[in-house]
Amino acid sequence: MEPVKKVSDALGFAGQPTPEDLKQAAAQGFKSVLNLRSPSEANTLSDEQQHAEAAGLRYATVPLSPSSPDDALVHQALEELENLPQSVLLHCGAGARAGGLALIATAMQENLTKDQLIDRAQQLGISLDQPHLKQFLATHYGNDASG
Repeated sequence: MEPVKKVSDALGFAGQPTPEDLKQAAAQGFKSVLNLRSPSEANTLSDEQQHAEAAGLRYATVPLSPSSPDDALVHQALEELENLPQSVLLHCGAGARAGGLALIATAMQENLTKDQLIDRAQQLGISLDQPHLKQFLATHYGNDASG
């Protein structure tokens, strides 16, 4: 897993963690993990929930597609984030979906303007072309994601 990027004090995101990464996340103060990967994706950690819980982390999973936005699943993931103990580590395969969802959650919690959301995305290296984030931008701010 690459280093965790913090979107806010409550949310960080990364790519696929190893069992050791989960222990390290707990040591860094994370209380929960939200896995956005489908079990059918390559290189998933099949016993991730057991490793997370063994590290003292609460665990939830919502399988978001890496290529197709799904408002119902995004809503489900946002509900999980509200219910999980903070701070939450979101992850997917490489971090794009996790970063997009963490940014959506932060935008909603902090009532970010479109420009603030775009600035935060640029600071964190989150692509505005990530499908779930692109859909959120269109739905909440209009179709022009350029600012």
